[in-house]
Amino acid sequence: MKATGSTADQHRKDVQRYQHLTGDVMPRIARDERRDWPIVNDHCFQRVVLDTICGGIWYDYLSRPAYKNLTARQARDAVVLCEAIVSGRADLGTLNEQSLRWRAEARRQQVQVPRLL
Repeated sequence: MKATGSTADQHRKDVQRYQHLTGDVMPRIARDERRDWPIVNDHCFQRVVLDTICGGIWYDYLSRPAYKNLTARQARDAVVLCEAIVSGRADLGTLNEQSLRWRAEARRQQVQVPRLL
């Protein structure tokens, strides 16, 4: 179902807010205020937020680029999560660790098929 009117406007605003939070606000906070945060780069914040809202490695759930393919619900969830991280209501360290665990598990599950001559 295609979003219309104010629903489409809200979706667009949520995507823009997610991009602003992960691209500007969170990296600045990590550099200037929260030096205890385990990550500082925009793409790392995007990885953690997207993995968390998808419940696994985001690119297993979303086409690239992710921001263009977020549903309205995912965009809203991403904004809510970013704001919770910024305010300290969500633990960035724990979320980052979970994201990295999902990725380590995926690497372990990749089966290398031996080449037979």
